[in-house]
Amino acid sequence: MHVVVPGDIDDVAVPSGGNAYDRRVCRDLPATGWRVHELAVAGTWPRPGTAARAALARALSAVPDGAVVLVDGLVACGVPDVVVAAARRLRLVILVHLPLGDEAGPAPAPAAELAALERETLHAASAVVATSPWAARRLVTHHGLGAERVHVATPGADPAPLAPGTDGATHLLCVGSVTPTKGQDLLVEALAAIADTADLSLRCDLVGPLRRDSAYAAALRCAIERHGLGERVQLGGPRTGAQLATAYAAADLLVLPSRAESYGMVVTEALARGIPVLAAAVGGVPETLGHDPDASVPGILVPPDDVTALAAALRRWLGEPALREGLRRAARARRGTLDGWEVTARCLAGVLEGLPGA
Repeated sequence: MHVVVPGDIDDVAVPSGGNAYDRRVCRDLPATGWRVHELAVAGTWPRPGTAARAALARALSAVPDGAVVLVDGLVACGVPDVVVAAARRLRLVILVHLPLGDEAGPAPAPAAELAALERETLHAASAVVATSPWAARRLVTHHGLGAERVHVATPGADPAPLAPGTDGATHLLCVGSVTPTKGQDLLVEALAAIADTADLSLRCDLVGPLRRDSAYAAALRCAIERHGLGERVQLGGPRTGAQLATAYAAADLLVLPSRAESYGMVVTEALARGIPVLAAAVGGVPETLGHDPDASVPGILVPPDDVTALAAALRRWLGEPALREGLRRAARARRGTLDGWEVTARCLAGVLEGLPGA
């Protein structure tokens, strides 16, 4: 099989959940019996230039007729003029991390245009894979896809040691690309709202690549300085590997204030370390956090795009030791229930094996 991924999949300066997912898929699918040939195509996806479109067309044209091709939706969904023709001769599967029109930032007209391009692409595919049950439902209803054509392969979580944290309360961690979608601006405003009452030792590390939206990153820096939070909030840029593990180890609470999120891989990365979560109840995050009525939820959910609610939740976290201890116990209990990446690979393999002629 062939896997088409963004050209920056291994660029440590711009790590992303989608790239991490793609890398693990390429690594783990061979254990299910598939031979993987990776095709990395550089471009400003989902709106590539002429050269990137031509490179994708060449890559797909070089694949033999009838071959199984898994394409990252960020690459595929904005260019139906390239992908639809290839889908007529290939067994094409599109992997959607986040529906294009749901990305925060674009004005309504560009978002609608991206959604229309995605719709055309997905209808031409042999099958569609979403990374959460929420995303699968969203694709079915938003694009009119048959439910039988949309499958789910949620991200896995690697085992990790329990995070010792700092003092159990005051070290907050927010992990994600610095973009409007991830909502770091909401967190800064919430921290400003509680600054006069919060413990002076409160710290928040904003970890993630700054290059994806440099204007937003600059505005975020200005907001941090305007609110006098320079000593408390660190905009530290991307971290991977041991550096990211160190950031998790020091965290008492993961905060995910996203405006849109299909799954929220950082939620399970935190839970794998027994770290509680404060997150916006958006997209697939509530399912990822866990909503078993017979189990304690290892985190706090707040309405999306709501600074007041986020600030109130932070006050509760900082001011209620019993709440913190209960959430920490629930996070450690949830830790043992997380699926590994081998489950993700088996789910994807099942979709590929079900394709006509596979």
